[in-house]
Amino acid sequence: MKSCYTEKNKQRKKKMNKTQRKKAHLIIHAASSAAAGIGSGMAPLPISDSVALLPIQTAMIVALAKVFNLKLTEGAAKAMATQFMAQQAGQMITRFAAGKIPIAGSIINGTTAAAITEAYGWSIVKEFSTEQN
Repeated sequence: MKSCYTEKNKQRKKKMNKTQRKKAHLIIHAASSAAAGIGSGMAPLPISDSVALLPIQTAMIVALAKVFNLKLTEGAAKAMATQFMAQQAGQMITRFAAGKIPIAGSIINGTTAAAITEAYGWSIVKEFSTEQN
């Protein structure tokens, strides 16, 4: 006997097409590259890079929503990105501390910022691909 839950999930889940996947790759990788640059560049500064990363992640969310034909205001995207940044606060503190190490700190900060943005982008894609019209 099949459960209703399994059937509902199968109906709800839609796979993204190749064009959507390609666009999502480009958007996420561009945002991750920009995040790496900011993370590396801001490593020696005495402030967190989260303020600089927020507009990048907000733009990424808005662009991904468009790929999946979802209407999402910039305010809603900013709220999503802000919530994500709050959840990542511990990692930001660690990156800030690591940023004080010459050269290695910049590498650590840049790599971590890129990895976090990449993972966040794909989690958004997973969510948006099940909500597309």
